[in-house]
Amino acid sequence: MAQEVFSVEQVAAKLGLHVRTVRNYVRDGRLKAVRIGKQYRIAADDLEAFTGLPVADPRPARAAELSGVVEIGDVDRATADRIATLVVASVNGPRDGGERPLRVETIHDKERSTMKIVVFGDLAAGADLLRLVASFTEGLA
Repeated sequence: MAQEVFSVEQVAAKLGLHVRTVRNYVRDGRLKAVRIGKQYRIAADDLEAFTGLPVADPRPARAAELSGVVEIGDVDRATADRIATLVVASVNGPRDGGERPLRVETIHDKERSTMKIVVFGDLAAGADLLRLVASFTEGLA
């Protein structure tokens, strides 16, 4: 299992200190670090030993993700291309900082005249995308 490491800048931000102060702690030997090239890396265990407090895991303890398939019937190739363009443009557009990106695949079945949109990722972003697809497809009827 890989050991989590932090840069001097990350440690300074976590501790509310100036970067220079953290570098001085490292140079004085008060905070154990490894020098890689011209930069220091501080292991999470060493940061815990230095502060006496556990380093918070940056990942949430429990993350929920969306995985879903949308099937749209009675779709010709031109309409499927328009929907795919809309979906891809909305996924690649600007996002809020905390939002994880969506992964989307679109498939058109010419023989059945159906289109499938497969979505994986952030719940809120996925819900927004599904509302967008629903409003677009309602306009097709």
